[in-house]
Order: sequence, then C-alpha cells, then structure tokens
Amino acid sequence: MGRNRRRGHGLGVRGFQAAVLAAVLALGVAACAGGAGRAGGPAATAPRPAARPPETAPPAPAWAPAGVLLDTIRAGRYDNGKMWTFEFPPVDYLRETHGFAPDTSWFRRARLGALRIPGCSASFVSRYGLVLTNHHCAREGVSKVTHAGEKLLDSGFYAASLDEERRVEEFHADQLLAVVDVTDEVYSALERVPEERRGEARDSILEAIEERSTRERGGEEAGIVVEMISLYNGGRYSAYVFHRYTDVRLVIAPELQIGFFGGDPDNFTYPRYDLDFSFFRVYGEDGKPLETETYFPWSPEGVEDGDLVFVIGNPGSTSRLQTMAELEFRRDVSDQGVLEFIRSRVAALQRFLKEYPVEAEALDIRNKIFSLTNSEKAYAGMLDGLRDPVILARRRDAERQFHDSLQSRPERREKHGALIDRMAELQAGKREVAPGFGAFLALTSEDYASATLRRALFAYQLLSLRERSAGEERLSGIQEQLLAVKDQPAALDEGLMQAAFEDLIRSYGRDSDVVRAVLQGRSPEGAASEVRAKSVLADSARAAAALERGALGPDDPALRVVAGYFARLQSFQQTVSQVFAEEEEVAAELGRARFEIYGTAVPPDATFSLRIADGVVKGYDYNGTIAPYKTTFHGLYDRHYSFAGRSEWELPGRWRQAPATFDRSTPLDFVSTADIIGGNSGSPVLDRELRLVGVVFDGNIESLTADYIYLPDRSRAVAVDARGILEALDEVYDADRIVLELTSQRLAPSEAEADRIRAAR
Repeated sequence: MGRNRRRGHGLGVRGFQAAVLAAVLALGVAACAGGAGRAGGPAATAPRPAARPPETAPPAPAWAPAGVLLDTIRAGRYDNGKMWTFEFPPVDYLRETHGFAPDTSWFRRARLGALRIPGCSASFVSRYGLVLTNHHCAREGVSKVTHAGEKLLDSGFYAASLDEERRVEEFHADQLLAVVDVTDEVYSALERVPEERRGEARDSILEAIEERSTRERGGEEAGIVVEMISLYNGGRYSAYVFHRYTDVRLVIAPELQIGFFGGDPDNFTYPRYDLDFSFFRVYGEDGKPLETETYFPWSPEGVEDGDLVFVIGNPGSTSRLQTMAELEFRRDVSDQGVLEFIRSRVAALQRFLKEYPVEAEALDIRNKIFSLTNSEKAYAGMLDGLRDPVILARRRDAERQFHDSLQSRPERREKHGALIDRMAELQAGKREVAPGFGAFLALTSEDYASATLRRALFAYQLLSLRERSAGEERLSGIQEQLLAVKDQPAALDEGLMQAAFEDLIRSYGRDSDVVRAVLQGRSPEGAASEVRAKSVLADSARAAAALERGALGPDDPALRVVAGYFARLQSFQQTVSQVFAEEEEVAAELGRARFEIYGTAVPPDATFSLRIADGVVKGYDYNGTIAPYKTTFHGLYDRHYSFAGRSEWELPGRWRQAPATFDRSTPLDFVSTADIIGGNSGSPVLDRELRLVGVVFDGNIESLTADYIYLPDRSRAVAVDARGILEALDEVYDADRIVLELTSQRLAPSEAEADRIRAAR
C-alpha cells in the first residue's frame, strides 16, 4: 500500500487505509510475510519534452441528466490534477493559462517560505520564525503543552510574551532546501540487478543515496534530513533535502469550538464559518527566534472574486494514476471495508468518551474521534464518487486513451502493452480474499485494537514458533512486542474487542466457520466481556508473569479467539503480500510509460512532498443555489443563533462578548479552484506577489473525489481568509504583539511592549 507515497509514510485518508493494512502485513505470520518491494524496471530516460495531454471534448458534468450516453463522455484535460512539482515548475502552463510568468527567484521564494510539519503543511509569515498553520494541525501540540489543571483545547492558548511560548516536544518543521533528480542513478544501478531481485535492491539503492546525500550536506548534526521521493509510481526519483527545525513553540491557538466551528456536520462543507488557524514559532540553535529572509508577507487586501491564487503545500496521497480495475476493487471491497471499520471504532470510542470522560481525556480520545470522523466522511464521499457512472466514464476514457498510446508503437506495445490487463488480474486475485479487507484491519493498532487481543496475537505466534523450535532471536522479538502492549481501561478494551468481533461477522457472516470458532455461540458483547474477565492477557503484569512461569497455554480464552481466525488471517496475508509486491512493479512500469508519453504535462500523484497548485477564487453552483466565494463573521454568528442549543455551533464566551469595534463584515473563509488533498491542511494561499491571503483547511463535500479525479467545476479548496485571522487576533484575542509582527515585521518581546509601540503610531 506504499505506492504513491514518499518512502515510509502515508498521509490523509488514503494513508489511513495504508496504516490499517500495514498492521496486518507487518505481523510476519505467513511464510511469505514481508512488505511489498519497491517497483523495478528498466532504466528511465531523461525527461522528455512535455507533451500535451490528449485533447478531449468538453466533459459532461458529473451530475449529467439521465439519458446521457456514458460512452460519449470524455476525460478532461486536467482530470489528473494540477499538483505541480518544484522539479518541473509549470512555467509554460502558467503563462498560457493565466498570463503570468514567474521566474526562478519566485519559485525559490515559494519553496523556502513553505514548511512541512507532522501530517500537515505550514509557512513562515514573519522574519522572526513565526509559522502559520491550521488549528487542527496543532491540536496534538496543544494537548502536549497543556499543564496540570489547564484545558487549553477548550479555552485556547496565547503566549503574551516570547518567554511564554511553549516548546512542543517531538515536533518539527521541515524546510525544503534542494531537490536532486537521481532517476538515472537509481536505474543505472538497477540494470545490474536481476529483475526478480529489483524490488529488494531498489530499497538498498535508495537508502544508500539518502545516506550519502545526508552526509554530503552536513548530516543530522547540521539539521539535514534527506528523503527519497518517488514520482509517477517510480517513474522518477528525487532526493529532497530538508533543514529540520526541532525547537518549535506554540504561540497561539484559538478555542477548539472556534477552530473546529460546526464540528462534524460542517466538516467538508461550504459555505463555511471556521477560524481554523494557529501560530507556532521556530527557534534557532541559540534559543532565540529564528531570523529568516524568506517568508510570506501578510496581505492587507486579501482576495476578490476571480483572483489568481497559489497553494504551496504537501498534499498527502492521491490515486489518480490507478487503473479502472483498481478503482473498482476499492469501490467494491477495500474502501468499503475501511469505512465500516472506521464507523465501528468511532462508535466504540464515543461510548467510552460518554461513560468515562475523565479517562478519555487523559487518553486523548476526543482527538482520535475527530481524526476518525474526518476519515469517515472522506471515505463516504470517495465511495459516492466511485459509484458515479459519469466519473467512472471519464476515468475509463482516460484509460482507453492511455491504452491506445501504449499499443500505438511496437516498442511500447512490447514493453508495456499487457500491464493494464495484468493489473486487472491482480485485483481479481485480491477479490478471492475480499472479506479480509474488513475483518483484519489494524489488528496491532494501539489506538483501535483491544490490548488483550493484541497480546493474544503475539502470544499465539510465540507459542507456535516455540513448537517449531524457532530461533531465539525471533522468539525474543515477538515476546518484546507482546510485553510492550500497554494496558487499556477495561471498558475501552472490551469495546474495541467487541468491535473486532463485529468486523468478523460483517465480513464473513454470522454462520461462517471462522465466526463460530471465535464466538462459540456468544454475542460479540458477551464474548468480549468473558475474554476480558478470564484471560491472563487482559493485564500486562499478569501476562508477563505467565510468560515468565511458562504458564501461558492454548486454553487461554484470548488465545482461543486468535486460534479461531488465524488460518484465515494467514491466507489473507499470503495473498495480499504477493499481490501488493507485483502491484508495485506493474504500477511503476505504468508510471514510466505514462511519463514517456505525456512528460510533465500530467502531474504525478501526491506523495506528501512539496507541490504548487494554481487556482482561481470562485464560487460555484450547489444545492440549487450559489455558494459565494467568501463568507464573513456575520455568518458565524448566524450559525450560532440559528442552531441555538446545538454544541457544534455554540460560540465560546469571548466571541459572544466581542467588543463593539469587532467588524463582523470581515471576510472569514473563501474558496478557490486550487487542487488540494489531505496533507494540504495548513498550506499558505498566496497571491501573485507571494503575499499570504489565506490558509487552506478543508475541501468542500464535492471535492472528496479528488483522490482519483480533479473536477474544478465543483471541487473547491476552503481557506481561512487572512483578513479574518487578523481581525480576530486584534479584536477578540487582543494579541497585539502578533498583529504588530504580521503587519510591520517588528518583534515585540511582550504584549505590553506591543501595546506601547502600537499606541505610539
């Protein structure tokens, strides 16, 4: 599942699926267990001149009326999106499309002003290391810096002085210093490796380049991090050289209620009234605010309808290069399995939060629920699109044109002509174990799996390997994993165990042999209660003692559960591991073929690496009316009063008591046609002069198909308006030192000093 992602990472909703499946593939329970190899193939050629994508007839809208003949629908020129890379900046495209011709200095400033933080994007907005991102990208950081007796998620946080800015542990900000194309080096090395070993060899080659590049740039001691980025599913490789800043401190984050205003009902919607922002500050090695020449100045004018804007950020993962067979498998099997998994875990976590709010807060359950409900809505939207016959017709036409190009020349036909059919055969192979894509997700997840059943899975493997006289090193490794599983509150453990049993029933059927073997006539709730009560694996200390005494045996109730499903799990893992490995190979070959035909005119899939996306500020038709290009604070208050009594739209106290000078007509949120996906959260929205006009925080509900197709006629990137942030900082939060820094690039050490400076103007 690593395809289309930077090495070792997945992000966003597609990254969620990779994570829950990786938990299965990493177990090592099958004879052929192991991660899928990196795609291999013949040496890539130098970049070809960028050919235009196929010219097509104007596509019918996705809501085309009944009677439209699907075989007349054509792919759009930019169905694969506009997530342009900095390796191949879209200079000609921007000149032809917008009459705008930025130079190399413009792209350099755009690259250096942007940042990547864990799971999100961000940017420098002052010469003193001030960093803007979303509130939802800072939520975990807010929790980390919360002191005993504080509830900063609810009350918000503002450091009134530099001394009060709180360092966030295990947090960093990456600035992209350079991009080095290493494609020729990778494939030259691969040519010397037998084809059947190229997947394994590729990883070694990339690691060697990464280590060498890091060393040549000064190493980790100099704050250098190098990552190998695969583009076009392995068609191109680049070494991304980052400066990693590790002293990052929280400056201001609004209340959760205003940073996530509208809650789940408003998530992925527009019109929107959300102040989803926060500020960090990067500090240098001397312990002082970092001084940087490259940052995005705050725009006082903001945006107007029709303005050209740019989103610079790190889109996490898209699947726009997938074949029709892959999309149909997702629609019928894998995405549906993940959606049902998410819904079951949301229900379990919400029950625990309601019954044990104090314990839930200590375990950060609210943030886990926010993350899951976000993925739930996203997967539901993606599945709706995968069931849309018009969207599928556009994708099918694009595949037809690509297939025709592969068959158009003998050398292409011989080299790549059978790849699309082979990918379809691989999807058919996965369908043979389809129930596993719902039954065996996240088996070892600390957040979503029962601690008792996690220990039982490791214990079952341990006992089985001992019977086969496995080596001590392997036995020791599994025992360490078992002992590392942390205890969970009994109610949470039982709730997650019950959800796992319900996964089995939903996937295999109540009357299946695997369900009968696991439940033994009990209900999921009853089985969870009994297993938890009677298994020594329900408690870490008892489990360790049983291992020490050699008293852990197959009669333990939790081990009997694992014994009931283990054979199915082995079969699932064996099939999936084999298929995924070949999928990587086939996808890489298709990526190289696509690059040979279209060049850089078709952007690669997102890989949580830095991209630049152009767009136009523009409203759109929706729900029988028109969505405006912007919203204002008036709408925020209207939601509060119109939904009186609903917690999602309840304004925090300071907002209900805002001063009379607060201008509610100030723009709050706006939309543009810029191409975004998960991972773009926190991306700066910039004008032609690279001034900051907003910060991306979401897409509209119509954009959820963006994972596999870009539809600018209805998809929108939703951003907080820079003017709204400034008005809130100035009038509601009285954050004068931040307002001063954004508007005049003056760093005041305290709020009092900022007040003095502003008063003297």
